[in-house]
Amino acid sequence: MKQKREVTVFLDNEKIPFGVFEPPAKLILDTTKIPDGKHELKIKAISSNGIEGVRMIPFEVRNGPEIAVVGLKDHEIIESNTAITINAYGSETTESFIIKGSETPKAIPSWVWACLIVFLGFAIFYFITHWNMDTYKSFF
Repeated sequence: MKQKREVTVFLDNEKIPFGVFEPPAKLILDTTKIPDGKHELKIKAISSNGIEGVRMIPFEVRNGPEIAVVGLKDHEIIESNTAITINAYGSETTESFIIKGSETPKAIPSWVWACLIVFLGFAIFYFITHWNMDTYKSFF
């Protein structure tokens, strides 16, 4: 006698399943009803032979605004006075767009400055070594 195949879905360590489905199962996970933070989806499947398989899928919910912090990193050791910039922005759609505060200010990376200096240095070197009036031809 064959058993009925089924997929049981649990959220975090709940004893009551989120849902029981017959494969192939399609469901919509409404994250607005789940608190922000780290969660785990546990999926149990039973084959037609009665063999059970389990898969755990960790995920993170962030329905609230994105929080960006400049001036302080995770587990950083700081001393004295430290300037910290905190910005929070979400994906709410509004009719007006506020430019101030919509982006988190960040410094230009040092590799960009290094590339710019190398490029300008080569341009100056090339100009000095290859420029003379004999090679200059006017269109007039």
